[in-house]
Amino acid sequence: MENNSSFKYPISISDAINNIVERKYLLPAIQRKFVWSSEQIEVLFDSIMRGYPINSFMMWNVTSNETKVNYKFYEFLTHYKAFFHDENPYFETKGHRDFLAVIDGQQRLTSLYIGLKGTYAYKMPRKWLKDDPECLPPRKLYINLSSELHDDERGKVYDFRFLTENEASKLSTSEDIFLVGDILLYRDPDSLDDYMSSRVWKEASFAKKTLRKLRRVIFDERLINYYQEENQDIDTVLDIFIRTNSGGEPLSFSNLLMSITTANWKKDARQEFKSLINAVYANNFIISSDLILKCCLVLFNDNIKFQVANFDIKSVTVFDQNWDRIRKCIEVSFELLKKWGFNDSSLRAKNAIIPIVYFIYHKNIENQILKDNQYQDEKANMRKWLCISLLKGVFGGQSDNVLSGIRKVLKNNISYNIFPFEQIKAEFAHNDAKSLSLSDEVIEDILKTQKDTPNCYAVLALLYSHLHYDSVLYDKDHLHPASKFEKLKESDFSDVSIYEFYTNHENWNSILNLQLLSQSTNRSKNDGSLKEWVTENNIDLESQLIPTDVSLDFDKFPEFIAKRKTLLMTTIKSIIGA
Repeated sequence: MENNSSFKYPISISDAINNIVERKYLLPAIQRKFVWSSEQIEVLFDSIMRGYPINSFMMWNVTSNETKVNYKFYEFLTHYKAFFHDENPYFETKGHRDFLAVIDGQQRLTSLYIGLKGTYAYKMPRKWLKDDPECLPPRKLYINLSSELHDDERGKVYDFRFLTENEASKLSTSEDIFLVGDILLYRDPDSLDDYMSSRVWKEASFAKKTLRKLRRVIFDERLINYYQEENQDIDTVLDIFIRTNSGGEPLSFSNLLMSITTANWKKDARQEFKSLINAVYANNFIISSDLILKCCLVLFNDNIKFQVANFDIKSVTVFDQNWDRIRKCIEVSFELLKKWGFNDSSLRAKNAIIPIVYFIYHKNIENQILKDNQYQDEKANMRKWLCISLLKGVFGGQSDNVLSGIRKVLKNNISYNIFPFEQIKAEFAHNDAKSLSLSDEVIEDILKTQKDTPNCYAVLALLYSHLHYDSVLYDKDHLHPASKFEKLKESDFSDVSIYEFYTNHENWNSILNLQLLSQSTNRSKNDGSLKEWVTENNIDLESQLIPTDVSLDFDKFPEFIAKRKTLLMTTIKSIIGA
């Protein structure tokens, strides 16, 4: 059969935008998500204004009814919102007219479309990621008509920038700014001249020259060059996509694998993954598609590397058929971590959860594991594994080798009820970098961990393994209150070395002076002295890992720290079996 694939006559940007609006351009399921930053979009528009080429595009001319029925396609994003609205809307193509699916050029076309027709919302600094305008205000693309840029660090000449409505309003009082999308109102150059004659510009010559050029590059110049592929075989198109995209940016290899997975998945994999990512986010953890794909591999494949061969139709069919349980196990694993007091900040290596997902899945206990007073020994061992793996940083570097070793142990011991912590420990006993054993020197360093560092909670959760985590939430709390140390002055001490000991963060703000307290108990403790709190509340010293053979008075703090260090070192060794 003759292949009529070829380069087509170039079209204008406005024609391309109209094709997107009219669903003549769609995105195939193999495409990854839109990933360009607002700065990249601004630079793209600057490049177009300066006459730089924007490279050719590749389109797949979809004419087969079978393809339209059996394959998934998506619309372009109009209103991008980081994390919360970064997935393209699904578009039903059954019965739809013939259309072009974008094989190469999605990022550029989406950028043009958002810049001219949409909004871009990225997170404000120092804000917790949250789906509201305060954290993610929508921004539109503007161009400053007052002057060219000089010494711009990105090399821009034209001052394109995304602004919120409030930012645009404030800037308009000192500069002439123009909403880039409004240029679409002026296809006819005379209409643009009429508009400009009605305005008073601070720099009229530059402003008019810039707007006329913007109109020309959008309407008159044929900047969209594209190759049109006519072959209707999906596997052939997938091969073209891989060849076209695997060497370029910003498509990473894991993005490529996600595209291949999506192409071979009967369900809407993109939507399923996004739904799971949102569910996990509701428990205060942020995960990626990469982690989900890695979970799928570890659950079913001996070879767990991100390789194209591991995502063939046979493998992906297994993932697809078992997806409901896979999703459930990932979800409940993160719910477990939340119950244990972890959050996204304290879970420094997301891969550490994969062995927990594996155990829950292959023990078929996803519907029972969250229940109070069930599988307590299993949960205790899983929590121990999690804490120590985070503290030792076992997933730094060759994480696939670590996961493969753990998977082998889990697979060989899955018939036993208990999570095989000891067997995992034995597997890596001769690998110093990945060993779960802790030397005295390492334990001493761990005990210096400061209260607000990411590893702090993992250390305390390990030390306080005996607490009941199923139904109680715990806070990190100073034993001797922080307020007492923060108010100290050198004049309070006759010996400067004692003053330095009291004010040394490694003593008063480290694990040595920290405990886990239930949230209700912590609120009632406030900043009262340690001795009064223990006495008035009849605190069980052993349970709170408070030494019994030393005074709890504040003026005996050095002796207290020395005793507690010994107690905590002994406790950690007992827990890990060192």
